[in-house]
Amino acid sequence: MSHAISPFQDSKSVHINLSITTHGEFRAILVKKGLSMQEVFERLASEIVDDNTYLLKMLDDIAVKKKNKELKKFSKTDTESIFYMIERDSPLGESDE
Repeated sequence: MSHAISPFQDSKSVHINLSITTHGEFRAILVKKGLSMQEVFERLASEIVDDNTYLLKMLDDIAVKKKNKELKKFSKTDTESIFYMIERDSPLGESDE
């Protein structure tokens, strides 16, 4: 069963939050491949709905980790973003004096 969206079909808007670093790195990878985030998320959702075994297994793994509280609160990119903001806004940085 294919879930391709025709130009005449309604769509649903979804809003997600990504860390600045994750967003930037993800976007850079997609640009190199000539893809948009919209195209990638639409395809991933369609594959999950179409019972893609690999993606369903990944969802099961995420659910188990969430249940067992094994999901990290901060990913590598979250941590890098936090350190970047601290460094950027630090009063201990270079001064104009």
